[in-house]
Amino acid sequence: MAQLKVHNSLKPGGTVPFTPKEEGKVSWYACGPTVYDHSHLGHARNYVSTDIIRRIMRDYFGFHVKFVMNITDIDDKIILKARRQRLLELEKAKTYTESNLSKFAATAFQSYAQSNLPELLKAPDNSELSPSNYAARRDAAYGKVLAGGTLTGEGKPGDAEAKMKMHLTNLTSAATAMQENKVFGGADEILLPYLDSLYKDSIDGSDHTIFTDVTKYWEDQFMGDMDALNVMRPDVITRVTAYVPQIASFVEQIINKGFAYEADGSVYFDITAFEKAGNPYARLRPESRNDKALQEEGEGSLSKNLGGKRGAGDFALWKKSKPGEPVWPSPWGEGRPGWHIECSVMASDVLGSNMDIHSGGIDLAFPHHDNELAQSEAYFCEHSKGPHNWVNYFLHMGHLSIAGSKMSKSLKNFQTIRDALRNDYTPRGMRVVFLMGRWNDGVEISPDMRTMAEGWETNVNNFFVNVKSLIAEKGASVSDGLKSLSLSGEEGLATSLDKAQKEMQIALSDSFDTPRAMRVLYELVKEGNIHINTHKTDVDIAGLEAVARWITKMVGIFGLDANASPPYTGLGWASSAATKKQSPKETAAPFVAVYQKVKAEVEALFLHSEALDKLLATDVDAEFYTLVSSGIIDPEALVLPYLRAVSKIRDEIRKLAPTSPSKKQILSLSDQIRDDDLTNLGVYLDDRGDDQGALIKFVPTSELLAQREEKAAKEREKLAQKEAAKLAREKLEREKEEKAKLSPLDMFRDKEKWSEWDADGIPTKTKEGDEVPKSAAKKMKKEWERQKKVHEEWKAKAGAA
Repeated sequence: MAQLKVHNSLKPGGTVPFTPKEEGKVSWYACGPTVYDHSHLGHARNYVSTDIIRRIMRDYFGFHVKFVMNITDIDDKIILKARRQRLLELEKAKTYTESNLSKFAATAFQSYAQSNLPELLKAPDNSELSPSNYAARRDAAYGKVLAGGTLTGEGKPGDAEAKMKMHLTNLTSAATAMQENKVFGGADEILLPYLDSLYKDSIDGSDHTIFTDVTKYWEDQFMGDMDALNVMRPDVITRVTAYVPQIASFVEQIINKGFAYEADGSVYFDITAFEKAGNPYARLRPESRNDKALQEEGEGSLSKNLGGKRGAGDFALWKKSKPGEPVWPSPWGEGRPGWHIECSVMASDVLGSNMDIHSGGIDLAFPHHDNELAQSEAYFCEHSKGPHNWVNYFLHMGHLSIAGSKMSKSLKNFQTIRDALRNDYTPRGMRVVFLMGRWNDGVEISPDMRTMAEGWETNVNNFFVNVKSLIAEKGASVSDGLKSLSLSGEEGLATSLDKAQKEMQIALSDSFDTPRAMRVLYELVKEGNIHINTHKTDVDIAGLEAVARWITKMVGIFGLDANASPPYTGLGWASSAATKKQSPKETAAPFVAVYQKVKAEVEALFLHSEALDKLLATDVDAEFYTLVSSGIIDPEALVLPYLRAVSKIRDEIRKLAPTSPSKKQILSLSDQIRDDDLTNLGVYLDDRGDDQGALIKFVPTSELLAQREEKAAKEREKLAQKEAAKLAREKLEREKEEKAKLSPLDMFRDKEKWSEWDADGIPTKTKEGDEVPKSAAKKMKKEWERQKKVHEEWKAKAGAA
């Protein structure tokens, strides 16, 4: 197998060979979520891409992977979320008059605008901002941004514009709610920061449940989202709140080594001392080391006023807790861990002083991961031995953007995973989209990308269905395989498969190049379909089966089949029934019921032929129990005897229909079997000509029902159009009849336009007494003649009636 190479953020540029510290084993730490809100598509991009790489390393390259992930369950964002949520609950419990509540909301409204959108407070008449004048001021001050423009008027919108839109959305919702006297529930987003400014000091920081109740809830939500996306659970999960004593000890050791200092109850990492000792800082993003905005974001919004830093870039290892923040004891007084230190302590506790892989989203590279590296290498370094290497390979997942801005919880410009799965994606469809992009590239999901992904999935689905149906037609078991056959029949398929396997190896060895891998699978499916379409009577079943089984293995490795498990030796998508703990008899029961129903309905028609009588006399149950006794457990294989019997019976009665007095009943029964009985079981019978029997195809029931409804809808639309056309014709006929009733003598008797007429009723003079122009008279004469004709026809018809 080709040497696996990866993109390592510690070594910018091309790929580098991947060599784990222990052969065949990989130690891996992944930065997990900060749990305080819904998981969104940006999280899906990160964790699904990570899961894909993990699966490839384990199931394709054969590594034993120890995968550790943390849950950040205490940080500035969580503190704010939990504290504000508690304060809002307390405020709602108070007794407010309508007037007092209105004044309270108005003050919060002003405060929110002042902090986030000060332009709203500027008015020529110095009038106060209110919910009633808010919309006009919003449009005047920020209309260009709302219309898709930028703050500067140049370039494309980014994070700054997204943040502004978020604040405007909050104020818009609040203004509407306040005007409708629905302050609580409608204006919460502006009340929360205002309440925090008033009462944050009242929160008891020693009561950690205020914060952990929030994080436990959102952790459960996150794990549920990951399960829905078929993301494997970590081998080890660590949580910050369970590691606070170890974090304090870790920080003490860094101080003892001279790489950190205490200042007014907080502890900071000393970058200058670290570098003077020969250690590199900002190894991942050296160009960002002086980026003040990123530094401040890394420290957290609650840490802006913590003083005592020696260097501008020094970062907090331990933070002195302010009133309203959670507290733990430490040698420096009551405080809480800094953000970056948590990962250093937890990863090192589980994986030791050196690990193979550390991963996370690209937005964590600086300062989070750079700070992790510095403080961990400071902790483990031995001055006499030079710099310590804590991580061998850093893998950074590209972020997902929306309208040019990074999708994030703080910007509230996200679509939640649950909404996406409810409205826009299936779990498999979303994973296909991510597989079509490089894991380390940024991606903005476009309609074209969605269309490509849907086309890829449809082609693979259809290929699996067709191959399984061809195998079933030959009487072989899909799960058992065609072991008696070989690839000697059609060298083309064997050659194509061998070529695809080699290309797959090259693709995945090249830093998990999944876009190329997906193209390899697509092209192989394409060749398999061409073979099926061009070899209708001499299809190489064994060759197709080998191709389909290998594709099944690969899509399993990519995590595209939530019902399958390693080593993915099946054929096609695993049935959901395979994951249920059902006995073979329970699995077959619905199919047995359909078989018995069809058999009884055919017998009631008193149809006979040598072939039909033989089919009705066949002991299908015996065939089923033979499969059970042979150890077959695949649900589709177990029910095939009953499906084949139903399909063949249907084929035979269709042959008898043209000469049978029961033709109408036979054709109705045939449609019922295909469109109702089997559709409800997730089976489609694909009728073929040339005296070939129907192919049995396993298709998800939901898909078949959707197709049936689509067909019915088209039929309803067709009937509706036919009825509308009929009504239109009838209306036209009525209008023509009414027009025909008018005598040509009366058709121009309009005294508002004419004053004299000839014997036929054609005007000779206008209302003013002028002669009618010859051209106008000629035109009216032609109209008169046409009306005379239709009137005479109407009279003749009316007389006949």
